[in-house]
Amino acid sequence: MVDSPRAVGTQTLARGLRALELVAAAHDGLAVQEVAEQLDVHRSIASRLLATLGDFHLVVRGGDGRYRAGGGLAALAGGITATLRAAAEPIMRELASELGATISLLVVDGSDAVALLVVEPPAATYVLSFRTGSRHPLGTGSAGVALLAAGPAVPGEAANVAQARAQGYASTYGEVEPGAHGVAVPISLPGLPAACLNVITYRPEIAARAPKPLIAAAERVHEHLS
Repeated sequence: MVDSPRAVGTQTLARGLRALELVAAAHDGLAVQEVAEQLDVHRSIASRLLATLGDFHLVVRGGDGRYRAGGGLAALAGGITATLRAAAEPIMRELASELGATISLLVVDGSDAVALLVVEPPAATYVLSFRTGSRHPLGTGSAGVALLAAGPAVPGEAANVAQARAQGYASTYGEVEPGAHGVAVPISLPGLPAACLNVITYRPEIAARAPKPLIAAAERVHEHLS
């Protein structure tokens, strides 16, 4: 049976998006052969995919022959993050009110977790909060762990990342803010940066009951964007 043109086109699009994702995530870029191996395709197919992405300035080929993220991603990123923020904000406001704690939406930016949106509970007289744009290293704090858990398992990854992926949330204490509890749930969708919803609080009882409503909120964001 011969595949239909639509099926072939869909497969090519999926491979191209995956190639873009791989290149964008590689700190030192990727060679054609490395992309081919990760996509499990012939080198010539990987080369054509990268050339097409290059035509749209989504990747660039350096003097060392390695492909890296191109300037065209900046325009896409602005639209993508706006979509993510719009979907998450009303859900985060409900959750902040329910838990009486600050809720943040963080995304991966290189090797950091960056706060894309921060929502404080409306009725609380005292809350722990931080600014939009604040960042800390991936792997640190509940959000840094959850963002790593949003991706596939990798050899040698930290035990707390594997645990967060298995149980659906990450929980830490005092890693970013001394004395503060953090609980975060990963959100992973094709075409969107790895993201997470995070609760930060000094109150252990809030942190203890946060996982279930956080997971439910993350599922709502996922459904809205699916």
